[in-house]
Amino acid sequence: MTFHDLGPRYLCRGIRTRPLGLHCDVPTDQLLPDGSRRDTQFLDGLRRAVQHGATFFDTADSYGQGHSERALGRFAVQYPDAALQLSSKVGQIRGSAEHPYAGRHIHHQLEQSLENLYAEELHLYTLDSFDFGPGDRYLGNAIDAMRTLRDVKAIRAIGMRGPFTHYAAPPEEWAAAAERFLYLFRLIKPDVVWTRFNAFTPAVLVEGQDLFTFAARHGVGLVLSAPLAHGVLVGRETGSSSPHAQASPRHTGLAPSLRAQLDEQLHFLRRHFGDRPGTLARLALRSSLQRSDQCVVVAGFSTAAQVEENFSCLGNPLTEPELRIVDDVYAGLRAQVQEAGARRPVKQLQS
Repeated sequence: MTFHDLGPRYLCRGIRTRPLGLHCDVPTDQLLPDGSRRDTQFLDGLRRAVQHGATFFDTADSYGQGHSERALGRFAVQYPDAALQLSSKVGQIRGSAEHPYAGRHIHHQLEQSLENLYAEELHLYTLDSFDFGPGDRYLGNAIDAMRTLRDVKAIRAIGMRGPFTHYAAPPEEWAAAAERFLYLFRLIKPDVVWTRFNAFTPAVLVEGQDLFTFAARHGVGLVLSAPLAHGVLVGRETGSSSPHAQASPRHTGLAPSLRAQLDEQLHFLRRHFGDRPGTLARLALRSSLQRSDQCVVVAGFSTAAQVEENFSCLGNPLTEPELRIVDDVYAGLRAQVQEAGARRPVKQLQS
């Protein structure tokens, strides 16, 4: 299914937002507490996104040890008319609690996130881990806490992670991830599924359907993260002049043989679609945006230049024949990664 309009789209109940948002995962070594140049770059990127009409901003209490939330909160205060729709996550930080999902820890973490973000509510709050303790001891508590927060309107929607393991994992590992996801999905009954999705993500089947069909059947929205595979799909590994070539060092590491194959496939796409700046970013983003009319894509960034490229390169929708070409190339890349993973039991691509 394709969705050709980049105007606001329905994600889930209470959330209607622009389809391309910002993933604000900034490691501690890039966000310095003294408000130095790296903080400025982050805020410049947020400003650029708002100028392009972005409304959905995705963060977590664990990103930069809370610094991402605090920087985003300062930005929201400076631009109160921007009407930001804020998404955060819980489940990675335990602190002094017995477990990230134990007792009232979810409530405490939300209170801290709201304080960091200078917000009275979150549009989306996502359970950021499938680890609910031994024997899923804290699963019931986590479900009750999230539903209570939604009932009292501290959050508008409950999110959970989608099925995921490392890209080069064998099919059995992906199948196990999908089975675990389905078990938790039936209990949590989320409004939204947050998942990484790009050219290297295998077509995981849930109840015999791909995740997009499954989500649509259950009336659940999707937030798709890492659409550019941390810059790999826009030429980071191939010496491209794209601003993504200077992206964060937290990128997807390719073995030399895979890097050569990637270079060849990206060169093919440039020859077919044109070697203009932003071509590869457009293909990667559009192929995600057009998967469903009930999904939001959040792209990461290190500089305002990357944000500018992502939001200005989208152009017209890809036609069905163009989507098939992109899908075929990406399927080839995915198969190469899977084959390399089968030969070597190491992560060719980091999650």
